[in-house]
Amino acid sequence: MKVNAITIRPGNVLEYNDKLMLVTKIDLIQPGKGNAVIQVEMKDMRTGTKDNQRFRTQETVERARLDDAEMQFLFHEGDQYTFMDLENFEQHVIEGDTIGPSKVFLKDGMICTVKMHEGTPITADLPSTVVLEVVESEPVVKGQTASSSYKPAIVSNGVKVMVPPHIEVGTRIVVNTADSSYLERSKE
Repeated sequence: MKVNAITIRPGNVLEYNDKLMLVTKIDLIQPGKGNAVIQVEMKDMRTGTKDNQRFRTQETVERARLDDAEMQFLFHEGDQYTFMDLENFEQHVIEGDTIGPSKVFLKDGMICTVKMHEGTPITADLPSTVVLEVVESEPVVKGQTASSSYKPAIVSNGVKVMVPPHIEVGTRIVVNTADSSYLERSKE
């Protein structure tokens, strides 16, 4: 499917030079004079080689057609993450670097959307939020205002999250998997 280069986002898979390329990073460059361009950092899905390309924002690129499949995360060994197809119970292995930094939020039994290209798993999309328990946090400092200051906290999977001062150890919070940010106190 042809799309304008300006619509490319990290996680998209492009068909470029007869290769499947996973977009890992984008930068929109707007020079003072001339047309804007988009700098795209991509990784070949088969060989792992990285490539940087510049496209004019109005230029069209070929986006690979991917099918979604609901799969359950089973376990990981090193940088290999194993998922099970919920329809036929087949197991598929996905490299951790194609999942991205959100892989730290994977929990046993979590249902994810796995992107498939011609029957081969490419990457996995996690749920947008997860509920985790705060296991380590700094005490509240008197005089801090609740609206503007945040303090570091470590959640049950070892990730550091900035939380409001009223959050204490043992509190369950909702965390955004895309950027590891605190959203709210969990109602569970």
